[in-house]
Amino acid sequence: MPPKMLATGEWLRRRAENLLCLMLLTMFVVFMLQIIFRYALNMSIGWTHEVSVALWIWIVLFGSAFVVREVDEIRFDLIWGGAGDKARRVMQTICSLALIFLFSISLPAVTDYVTFMKVESTAYLKIRFDYLYSIYIIFAVAMIIRYLWLAVQAVHGHAPEAFDPTKAGSGV
Repeated sequence: MPPKMLATGEWLRRRAENLLCLMLLTMFVVFMLQIIFRYALNMSIGWTHEVSVALWIWIVLFGSAFVVREVDEIRFDLIWGGAGDKARRVMQTICSLALIFLFSISLPAVTDYVTFMKVESTAYLKIRFDYLYSIYIIFAVAMIIRYLWLAVQAVHGHAPEAFDPTKAGSGV
């Protein structure tokens, strides 16, 4: 891949990371507001719960689609780590094709359901559910593209990274 494309992709990934941080900060502030209003002011406000849930959905799916790298994903390392380059390429190809198939076959039904949800909205803020859950369609398309790319890479001889126990973190 050309260096300019790599640099552009990395810049976009950092901006997605910035957006993800902003969503997490907003969720934290809204959560703190909810605690203050409920316990300090003895007033219940429902919109804070809606914002927290909506942001959580978007944080998880947006983050998985655009921020989490392949090496950051959880794997069954007992098999993956003991496999050679060729075996990891085969496993990557099989897993990628399975995920491409599953996401692709579910995409039309998911799209129909999300667009149908325009008839419902949240209780307090009246956010239409099709807007709220549209991130899943974006997530599914991003996963199809990601695993298509990984399958092509594996087929063309680029083995996924082997597990390196010296780089393993605590998970925290």
